[in-house]
Amino acid sequence: MKSDFGERVKRAAASIPAGFKPETAVILGSGLSGIVEGLGYREIPFGEIAEFPKPTVQGHKGVLCLSGKNAIMAGRFHYYEGHPMDDVVLPIFALKALGVKNLILTNAAGAVNESYAPGDLVLIRDHLNLMGTNAFIGPNPADSDGKPFGPRFFDMSSVYDQGLRAVAASKAKRPLKEGVYAALTGPAYETPAEIRMVRAIGGDLVGMSTVPEATAARYLGMRVLGISCVTNMAAGISSAPLDHAEVVEVGKRVESELKALVMDLLSALA
Repeated sequence: MKSDFGERVKRAAASIPAGFKPETAVILGSGLSGIVEGLGYREIPFGEIAEFPKPTVQGHKGVLCLSGKNAIMAGRFHYYEGHPMDDVVLPIFALKALGVKNLILTNAAGAVNESYAPGDLVLIRDHLNLMGTNAFIGPNPADSDGKPFGPRFFDMSSVYDQGLRAVAASKAKRPLKEGVYAALTGPAYETPAEIRMVRAIGGDLVGMSTVPEATAARYLGMRVLGISCVTNMAAGISSAPLDHAEVVEVGKRVESELKALVMDLLSALA
């Protein structure tokens, strides 16, 4: 990370309206931003938060929603948009500065595991970082007083909290599968050969996000829950070509189910 990262975190957190002390935050993936509609949360466009870039991907609304002990980011920043990793993980540090202890990460994912089907919700139990980089390359980030936010070398053996997965499973309206999420850079979808590689090394799902944010949350000592919405079968499994419009459409189809699960989780963690 760049040496000014701590100052950027401070400016971002300071630009978020005072009076909100969220303990649990949710980040919504592609096609899932509609979950915030009708909640009555205070909405702050990303453009009004210092240091936050503007999202460029269809299906990402680009607002931070705040209410009581909860925060919901409708949209995220992706490495494939050209954002440096500092920008991709900046919101996690800003949320931590506000007091967030629990982070729920959602995403749209392709199914590598053929027992999954479009529309399934899958709890992430572990991940594979196949992005070829790590947000923590460079100086260990420190706050404006020079104190490191976390350890230089940090444990990644249990990124996705088992207790939070159990709560999610208990609140779901149908049984939830668990799986390993593999992150590649995108924006091109994976080739069939790449999907065979992911399967061979233990991946069940594939996508272009989540891993940098989960890594940052782990570094900061936050509890992490990952939920993938299966929007398509990965390349080579189905003969159909992959299309982002399909990703957004399936996300909308399961939106109500995921919204109910997220709101039940927020209530349980309050």
